Amino acid sequence: MRTEKVLKTVARQAGLAESYISAWGEDTPVSEETLARLLAAMGYDVSSDATLEASAARIQPREVLAPVQVIHQGEPIQVELMLGRSARVSDFSWRLVTEQGEVMEGWLQSQLVSDDRAQGGSLRVALPELPLGYHQLEMYRKRRQSPYQMTLIVTPTACFKQPALVQGKKLWGPSVQLYSVRTGHNWGIGDFGDLKQLVSDVAAQGGDFVGLNPIHSLFPANPEGASPYSPSSRRWLNIIYIDVCAVPEFAQCDEALQLVGSDAFQQRLNAARESNWVNYSEVACLKMAVLPMLFSTFKQRHLKAETARSCAFLAFVENGGESLMHQAAFDALHAELKATDEHVWGWPVFPEPYRQFDSAAVQQFIERHPDQVQLYMYLQWLADTQLAEAQQLAEEKGMVMGLYRDLAVGVCDSGAETWADQGALCQDVSVGAPPDILGPLGQNWGLPPFNPQQLRKMAYQPFIDLLQSNMRHCGALRIDHVLGLLRLWWIPKGESAKQGAYMYYPVDDLMAILALESHRHQCTVIGEDLGTVPDEIVDKLATAGIHSYKVFFFETAEDGGYYSPAHYAEQSMSALCTHDMPTLRGFWHCDDLKLGRELGLYPDEAQLKGLFDGRAESKQRILDSVNWHGFLPDNVGRDAMSVPMDQALSESLQLHLAAGASALLSLQLEDWLEMDKPVNIPGTVDEYPNWRRKLSANLEDLFNRPNIQALSKRLTAARAKASQKTE
Repeated sequence: MRTEKVLKTVARQAGLAESYISAWGEDTPVSEETLARLLAAMGYDVSSDATLEASAARIQPREVLAPVQVIHQGEPIQVELMLGRSARVSDFSWRLVTEQGEVMEGWLQSQLVSDDRAQGGSLRVALPELPLGYHQLEMYRKRRQSPYQMTLIVTPTACFKQPALVQGKKLWGPSVQLYSVRTGHNWGIGDFGDLKQLVSDVAAQGGDFVGLNPIHSLFPANPEGASPYSPSSRRWLNIIYIDVCAVPEFAQCDEALQLVGSDAFQQRLNAARESNWVNYSEVACLKMAVLPMLFSTFKQRHLKAETARSCAFLAFVENGGESLMHQAAFDALHAELKATDEHVWGWPVFPEPYRQFDSAAVQQFIERHPDQVQLYMYLQWLADTQLAEAQQLAEEKGMVMGLYRDLAVGVCDSGAETWADQGALCQDVSVGAPPDILGPLGQNWGLPPFNPQQLRKMAYQPFIDLLQSNMRHCGALRIDHVLGLLRLWWIPKGESAKQGAYMYYPVDDLMAILALESHRHQCTVIGEDLGTVPDEIVDKLATAGIHSYKVFFFETAEDGGYYSPAHYAEQSMSALCTHDMPTLRGFWHCDDLKLGRELGLYPDEAQLKGLFDGRAESKQRILDSVNWHGFLPDNVGRDAMSVPMDQALSESLQLHLAAGASALLSLQLEDWLEMDKPVNIPGTVDEYPNWRRKLSANLEDLFNRPNIQALSKRLTAARAKASQKTE
């Protein structure tokens, strides 16, 4: 028999909250069934009180030495030893190996800070000051064969900021969905070559960064799975972004040159390039017709000859380790299985023997198909190299940040990361959001979360690996749903978002590690903190040096008026729109509401009328605010009902934001082009072609337009003027 008291006690110990404050301000209880299912997903036996308590003792044992401890640099280092009263302190010695290789040793008697064992407490042991980094502590006890082990992580108190940011310089740059970029030479999708061109153009206009959508690896064998926020793995890159013609082997491969130069291939390239929507299947087909040829050339010209280029590739493979093998083996196996059955969309529908990386069948596949596996390692290397070149170019052009990458909140439950997971992820759980005013059913994102107990046992290594992968080749990292460092809305697999509960994470430890990796990679951190923000994380984000995310349309006071951007927190990034919102033109003309009506997203006409009325009121308040602050030109009307979103109004809104206090300003190329169609409509899958809409102009044309050149100059001047106010 299972009782409510024991269930809630164990849930609380595991980090699950038994209630939450809803969007309506009500204290809302979580059902016993939900708590039980979430605990079961974490490995607890919830069939009775006895089994639940026994599994809690197994999963959360009383440890002599914790597996990990995180300390801010400058704080005294003290570790706890949980020992029985009879244990003799003189039987213990310690050995500490720093990340830098220095070895320190000592005995406990002279190191004790306190001994509280008589009251059922612990020993507290003082250790020497340590440098930043990951250090290994071993505690030895006489007559015990193996030592107790702990990872000590010493971190800065706050995340890195570029010197220019510290000195008060206000930066601006465009945020772009890379796949949406058009040029006269890409293969139907924006690529890393286009990114270099964009970096060069933005730098020439005075911008200091280019923001990117998540560029995590997706599914090469299932290219229509195109959402950048549902990746196969967050540790590797989306190989569809490889600029094929820029690969050195392309010019050396006669077979590839002949194929690409053929009339039939060129016709397909032109059709893919001219389309207003990315045709992922066609783009993938075109690129994968050529890239294996380049790999064959690479093997012949470099691997066999052991050239410097082959050494660089082999070093990349060695550094990638098991994780790269997981990704490459998954992609190779998926391609093989998809070739015989087009319905194989991910590992849950692989033949049973292939559903786990560690299976004998998968290991045999790797042994039998070394070239296919190595091909995908080569493609990851090409992607990594080309991304690095874009960041290097940004630095050469004098950009303060260069690339600004985006870390998705989780991974798809059918990709490489879950396929090869070794316990870090809770695969019978999905994360999302509880019901709120705009989404009364809540949200279920279909992404399995990290298990916080496993993270701790693994000394946070999966989280560290994730940061190290995503801070490569960039000057800033945006963390999607940064509130997830504190808590995530966990939903039992197969249930609606209403049947969830908040799981709390060791936020102080995670933020400290984030600060350490931020400094090591010289990477500024931006936290997407939209939505319901718990009070307990606001100060933590600010103290940790994480830039908040200020979207103009959401920054309203209780009376409905808009806050002046001059009052935004300096440690923030401001933006007019995001990828989940309509464009400026779409917002102003209510295209999102009209499209939602067509797609059946608002079955309640009364609700829809309320949204239209609310939009009309918002537009008028926006006009009033921009006008009051002196940014509305004389040729723009003052009545929102009769004012269209044209070039003059769009530019006035951007300049209004540019004059604000935020250290960072993110703008969208779509708004420069006065586009109306959105990138993504949240809540839709098949109703709208999400993540496919391209920009309406080529980069070459966009940055040659006199109005855009003039706007760039005014933005740079506005940011420089705003910088002077903080000096």
